Amino acid sequence: MLKVTPFHDRTSALCQGQAWRRWAGHVVASSYELLHDREYHAIRSSAALLDVSPLYKYVVTGPDAARLLDRVVTRDVTRMQPRQVVYTGWCDSAGKLMDDGTISRLDERQYRMTSADPGLRWLWQNAVGMDVAIDDVSDATAALALQGPSARVILEQLTQTDLAHLKYFRLTPAVARGIPITISRTGYTGDLGYEIWLDAQHALPFWDALVEAGTPYGVTPAGMLALDIARIEAGLMLLDVDYVSARRALIEGQKSSPFELNLAWTVKLEKRVFVGRDALAAEHARGAEWQFIGVEVEWDSLEGLYADVGLPPRLPTTAWRTSVPLYAEGTQVGYATSGCWSPLLKKYIALAHLTAQFAKPGSSLEMEITVEHRRKRAVARVTPTPFFNPERKKA
Repeated sequence: MLKVTPFHDRTSALCQGQAWRRWAGHVVASSYELLHDREYHAIRSSAALLDVSPLYKYVVTGPDAARLLDRVVTRDVTRMQPRQVVYTGWCDSAGKLMDDGTISRLDERQYRMTSADPGLRWLWQNAVGMDVAIDDVSDATAALALQGPSARVILEQLTQTDLAHLKYFRLTPAVARGIPITISRTGYTGDLGYEIWLDAQHALPFWDALVEAGTPYGVTPAGMLALDIARIEAGLMLLDVDYVSARRALIEGQKSSPFELNLAWTVKLEKRVFVGRDALAAEHARGAEWQFIGVEVEWDSLEGLYADVGLPPRLPTTAWRTSVPLYAEGTQVGYATSGCWSPLLKKYIALAHLTAQFAKPGSSLEMEITVEHRRKRAVARVTPTPFFNPERKKA
C-alpha cells in the first residue's frame, strides 16, 4: 500500500489535477497546477517549496559511527567536521555504484545518511563487530526543500536566524515558531536553496508557517515535473533514470562506476579500506570506458529536421526519461538518459553516457530525434555540466 508524506494534508489540497507519482513507496505531486511552468520558474526566480520526505533517512550513532560510514561510502567521512554535509556514492565490491546520497555530521558521534533506495540492511551488513547504532528515521523525519533566490530571506524571517554565513553543504539548528528544525544548505536544483529537517509530528504547522512567511516573496509549492527540469539543468543524475543500481542491474553492462558517472571527485582512493576500493583503484589506473556528460542539441539542425516536413520544431514540455541513441562518425557511441527543453537557457539539453574517446567537451555528435514517426538525427555537441550554475548557489 502506498504511503503519504507528513505534509500530505496540505499538498493534496493544492494538487489541482490530482497528478501523483510514486517515490520510495509514497505518493508525491507531479505538479500542483495543471501545468508545471510556474512551479519551475519559482525555482529560478523566487522560491519553490518541495516535499522531499520520501527520502530514506538513517541516523548512525556511537563510537564507530564514522568508521562504519567511511567503510561504506567513497568519500572520507573521518575528515568531516560537525555540521558538515557531503554528497557521496557507495559501491559494491566490484566498484559499481549502488546508490548516492548525502551524509550529515550532526554532532561528534551522530550522522544522518539519506538515500534514494533502502540501505538499512547494507549498513548492518557492514557494521558487524562495530559499536554502532543505526536507526531508520525515514517516517519519523519530515523534509522540505526550499529552493530559489528568495529562499534565504524567507527562512531568515521565519527563524530569526542569520543564514548569510551558512556555507554551502553546511547545516545549522534553528527554531521556527517554536518548532525545532535543522537547516542544511543543500538541494537538488542547482540553485540557492536549503533543505529543512524536522520531526514528522510538526510537519503541518511548519508548512503553514513557511508558506505564511514566504507568500510575500512568491513561494510556490512545486512538484516533480518542475524539479526534473531543474536537476537536468544542474547536471544532476537520478537513480533508475540516469544509472542503474548495481543491486538491480540484470547484466554487467547496465552497471556504472563513479568514474563513469562523473563522480571521480567523490572517490578518495587514499583511504585504506572501503567497499569497492580495489576495483576502483584498478579502474583509475586503466581509465574509465564511459563518461557521463552533457549534450546540447543545435537549434538550427533541430529546426531543419521539422522544416523538411513542413512543421515548426516540437519541443518537449516535460523532461523525458528514455534511452536515446547518440552517434559519432556514423556509429552509435552512447545514449542520452534524460533531457528537456530548458526554459531558462532556451536550449535543448540532455544527460548522456558516451564512450570515453567521444566524450571530450565540444565534440560533435548526432542525437536521434523522431520527426513525424521517422527517426532522424540532429546535430549535437558534448557540453560540460552543469548547464546552469549561478553564483548564488554557493555564494
